[in-house]
Amino acid sequence: MSSQDKKQNGATQNADQTTTDQLVFQDPTKRYPVISPPAKALPGTGLDSEMTPKADLGEKSYRGTGRLEGRKALITGGDSGIGAATAIAFSREGADVVITYLPEEESDAQEVAEVIRADGRTVETIAGDLRDKAFAKSLVEQAVKALGGLDILVNNGGKQVATESFDDIDDEQLEATYDINILAMFRLVRAALPHLKPGSTIINTTSIQAYSPSPTLIDYASTKAAINNFTKGLSEALAEKGIRVNAVAPGPIWTPLQPSGGQLPEALPEFGQSTALGRAGQPTELAPAYVFLASPESSYVVGETLNVNGGMPTP
Repeated sequence: MSSQDKKQNGATQNADQTTTDQLVFQDPTKRYPVISPPAKALPGTGLDSEMTPKADLGEKSYRGTGRLEGRKALITGGDSGIGAATAIAFSREGADVVITYLPEEESDAQEVAEVIRADGRTVETIAGDLRDKAFAKSLVEQAVKALGGLDILVNNGGKQVATESFDDIDDEQLEATYDINILAMFRLVRAALPHLKPGSTIINTTSIQAYSPSPTLIDYASTKAAINNFTKGLSEALAEKGIRVNAVAPGPIWTPLQPSGGQLPEALPEFGQSTALGRAGQPTELAPAYVFLASPESSYVVGETLNVNGGMPTP
């Protein structure tokens, strides 16, 4: 294997000795250490570069196998966390990608783009707010222009704000959470459908919260339950067109969403420790689920939700 092949496949020869890729036989309880983040909130929407500890996006730990050669993907919330890990994994699998994010997350987006370009793939970064109704249409048009088409849509961008009590959820937070988490999915799918040919895939990010809602996340959890229903209904509507729709439901994954208001600060030191594996998940551990659902090998999987949650039982 040439040095360029090693780079493109995400080989870890030059990485830290403890780094392993997703294809190495390993104990899942020990693949990543138990984290105990400080009980301190990050400002704004949070940046990956400001997280303590750092999250693994797969920069050195995801190895591609050519499962998405020639594919063209649009990923919302692709600057950090699960979206960034998915974008990196898609590029390692041979896809070109467009990632979208809020303008204040520009620095994170450019770091992800650098990783993808180093893999020899095309990447376009587009800043914008998913609450903007006109942005969905323009985003899809820009993505199609940048990639020369579109055959994967990953609806991943989301808003999560923890509150001490139900009374703390005001109309502004409620409407923003619904706008970003579920209404934007309707708008993006509507804009993308004219460009999606048979064989294309749509993947929505839902959550363990859809099944086991936390009292501090009632508005967020209810949007995730809506996404589950949206995914199943849309999958039935589009299956006859040869377009598959599925979802991924993460458990406690260490992303900027959590320390930037997604969890109450006092809950952060024990984040993810109540799972069966005893630790929080890393974004790169979600990426194989998105790759599977995007690839032709899941051709008979329609309306499914893959739960990637470290062992938290779901219905």
